[in-house]
Amino acid sequence: MENREQARDKTLITDPKKINAAHENVQLIEWEDFDNELARLWSLTSALKEANEKKQSLQEKLQSLIQVKNESLNKLNELEEMRERLEARKVVMANMSTRCKVATEDAKKQEEMLSTEVRSLLVAGTSLSVARKRLQEANRLLTEERGCVKLKNVQRKLRARQQYMISQVSLLYPVKILVGPAQEQELESYSSSSRLGNPSASKPVNQGSLAILGLNLTLLPFTKMSFFTDKKEVQRSATALGYVAHAVSLIASYLQVPLRYPLRLGGSRSYINDHASSIDPASSDLSLDTTLSANVKLAEFPLFLEGQDTTRAAYAVFLLNKDIEQLLNFIGVKSLGPRHVLANLKELLRSVQSSEYIDT
Repeated sequence: MENREQARDKTLITDPKKINAAHENVQLIEWEDFDNELARLWSLTSALKEANEKKQSLQEKLQSLIQVKNESLNKLNELEEMRERLEARKVVMANMSTRCKVATEDAKKQEEMLSTEVRSLLVAGTSLSVARKRLQEANRLLTEERGCVKLKNVQRKLRARQQYMISQVSLLYPVKILVGPAQEQELESYSSSSRLGNPSASKPVNQGSLAILGLNLTLLPFTKMSFFTDKKEVQRSATALGYVAHAVSLIASYLQVPLRYPLRLGGSRSYINDHASSIDPASSDLSLDTTLSANVKLAEFPLFLEGQDTTRAAYAVFLLNKDIEQLLNFIGVKSLGPRHVLANLKELLRSVQSSEYIDT
């Protein structure tokens, strides 16, 4: 303090402007008032010192308050971030709760469906057990002599019924031999084919031709179709093929044999379906060794020539004969060949109507 006062006194002495100002502000104090004035100055100095100390204390407190305020703001920001994260967690929890409810409902539905299926399985198991007992009882009855006789009687009745129905087809579509020379006819020779296992049977030649309902099935239009071909002959062949297709369809239904090549009947405008459409009939050899493609796809071939490709029509006749061969093989009779449509049909009708068919 004293040093500051001395430095101030020196400044006052050395600075002319301040010396002049000091001289102008000099206040003369009487000796009697010097003590009072000195006491007053001392009290002012003490008051100034106390004010400075209070100021310093207030500054320190203000700094601490500012620091506390900053820390409070940081805490508030952290709390705000925590609150936002908490809200986000609440939204996630709400979504998870909703999904959990949906999953619970789905689980209940699945449980109900499973319980229903279990009940159905139990019922089916009971039915299966009952059916198995009935089957065992039927097998037991069949193993007995009386059961075999009963089964054979039922089979004979069934074959007799089939024989009667097919005899009606034979009356509806009779296949007969027309006496006379046969030029370019469907049949080159005809015989009664033997049962399977007896391939040494002879095939006597018959110079007549076969006809269905009086209509010959000639192969000439299918191989030598031209502008000069007789249209009536083409129409007669189409009509004959329609008769054959209808007869084959009826016989297959009575024998309960699904045809390998299904027919779409339409009289003289009938079609036959082949599920192996990748076959190109133009490049296929219409023989027994024809190999069918494994690519299953439906394709129709016409059983008539008018307005159609001759190759497709010839392939349709080939497929129709394959259906007849399928029926012949079903009853255990050999086919006469791929070109004998009416002959194979006649042999099929003859074999079913024979007494051997019922006894087999």
